[in-house]
Amino acid sequence: MKIFYGWRMVAAGSGIQFLQAALLHQAFGAYFAVLVEERGWSKTALSGAAVMQPMESALLGPVLGWVVDRFGPQGMIRAGMVTFGLGFMLLSQIDTLAGFYAAFIVIALGSSLCGFFPINVAIIHWFDRRRARALSILSLGLAFGGMFVPVIAWGMQSYGWRATAFASGLAAMLIGWPLARVFRGRPEEVGETVDGLPPAAMDPARADTATPREFSAREALRTGAFWLLSLGHGFALLIVYAVSVHAITHMKEGLGYSVSEASYVITLMVVAQIGGVLLGWAVGDRYEKRMIAAFCMLMHAAGLLMLTYATGPVMLAAFALLHGGAWGLRGPLMQAIRADYFGRRSIGMILGLSALIIVIGQIGGPMLAGMLADLTGNYRTGFTVLSVLAGLGSLFFLLAKKPV
Repeated sequence: MKIFYGWRMVAAGSGIQFLQAALLHQAFGAYFAVLVEERGWSKTALSGAAVMQPMESALLGPVLGWVVDRFGPQGMIRAGMVTFGLGFMLLSQIDTLAGFYAAFIVIALGSSLCGFFPINVAIIHWFDRRRARALSILSLGLAFGGMFVPVIAWGMQSYGWRATAFASGLAAMLIGWPLARVFRGRPEEVGETVDGLPPAAMDPARADTATPREFSAREALRTGAFWLLSLGHGFALLIVYAVSVHAITHMKEGLGYSVSEASYVITLMVVAQIGGVLLGWAVGDRYEKRMIAAFCMLMHAAGLLMLTYATGPVMLAAFALLHGGAWGLRGPLMQAIRADYFGRRSIGMILGLSALIIVIGQIGGPMLAGMLADLTGNYRTGFTVLSVLAGLGSLFFLLAKKPV
């Protein structure tokens, strides 16, 4: 039996996202903790590097969206994997804060070209009825990548952060290049159909449903749903990015755990994230996605409060389960909701324009937590503020009804 090529792209995209999560997104907290101690650089300064990738993605988002819609994602993803790997090799050679920022500019550029945004757009063009399921499987790579954090922490302790960074860059190129070559444009270009179904196939559950409207980017901007979804997504990322950057340092400095011990809490969080992804796989195409997302925002808020005021392993475990589960369940639904609401025709540009809004959360979360930690000496104030904001962010999803 022939396997639908879209599933091969999902598998390849999951592998690329595994590399990015394992080597950068989840591992940055380990680099952060080591460099604060070794170099004495401030948390605010290092937080600035952490927000480079989302900042570049936001600034480039509309352009990247237009390129993906017009020419397809394959060339962009291949170039991104090479740039991503070279950035880590540069990181292994730096000695100054300016050099650290320069290396992360290269890493961030590579991550933007081969990361979450172009891969999700590519998959959306290949799936409709199974879209939430495909995006959930895709995000398993991000989740499993987090389980690699103890390996990165062990590498830093055993061989140093420089050797670990260089090896990360080499692995990114050797493994990522073959995966990037799997990607293709729209299914019609290679003799396939969306979802791999015969053109005349009809889902009985949707037999009486009119063909969904295909919005242009300009039309999407005129709907309240575009802005509400973008704000809700941005408020969720306040916590996601703050935790990725600062959680290990908080557990090390504020709670008295070693980097290795803290990395195991992150691993538990990733296990919960995988559970959330699998739950989304089962329910994402069956229930109203915005209601699921609103509930996940409350889980994010409660989880961060558990981390902030943890007095022992039980509260840390509660943080890991709540935050990880919410992240895994909500994450894939963000792009699926937009595709459901606005169609596939201009989805790249629509997601690119959304990036200009959600970047507020990607930048604001790490920066706010870092600055307040430098001012107060701990993360309690910053994490508490972010928790409240995430809880309020659930209202955006509740109000984001499908445009008529």
